[in-house]
Amino acid sequence: MKQNLCGSHKFYVLNRRFGLQKIGSLSRFYCTQNEENAENETGPEEETVPKHKQFVVHPPETSIRYLESQAYNDTYGCDPVWKNYRRNFKGQFPPRRTRARCIRQGLISTGSPCPLCRDEYLVVHYTNTKLLEQFISPYTGETLSANKTGVCRRRQFQLDLEIMKAKDLGLITFQVPFRYYKYEEYYPELKQKKQQGTKNK
Repeated sequence: MKQNLCGSHKFYVLNRRFGLQKIGSLSRFYCTQNEENAENETGPEEETVPKHKQFVVHPPETSIRYLESQAYNDTYGCDPVWKNYRRNFKGQFPPRRTRARCIRQGLISTGSPCPLCRDEYLVVHYTNTKLLEQFISPYTGETLSANKTGVCRRRQFQLDLEIMKAKDLGLITFQVPFRYYKYEEYYPELKQKKQQGTKNK
């Protein structure tokens, strides 16, 4: 049977000016066998609260229903999800580029995640057209830049990809850019007429 023995070892250092000085002590403690058994019976300690929040991946169907729900209207109203977002940064001027990603190893690794990473129900998918249209300019039809919306570069890449998919499948309407053609390459009479005009000059 072990016994409780509490000992203390003191350490001293020789100082030329003040003489012998104490710099610390080391204590040893031996517990009894009964105390060890009591600790084992109580079981492991309670789990600590994780520092970072875990990001849960939801299907796009859940995100589509969320955009039509009352909870979404109470949170964002009629504004886009990125309008009231402000990224925390050090100093007076914002960084030139947004952060690379907000989610690392399934955890939100930053204190101010981007508009798409802070809400786990905003799923970027080509079928979720109501969310994708918030990141398309109504004037030019182009995808808004990350500097304007504040989304991280990983989500910006997903936005560009899913918007292209939605346009290819006809889920999002857009204007086809006007193209200029050289009709002389398709109609020989126009090509001959052009050559005659150059000879007359």
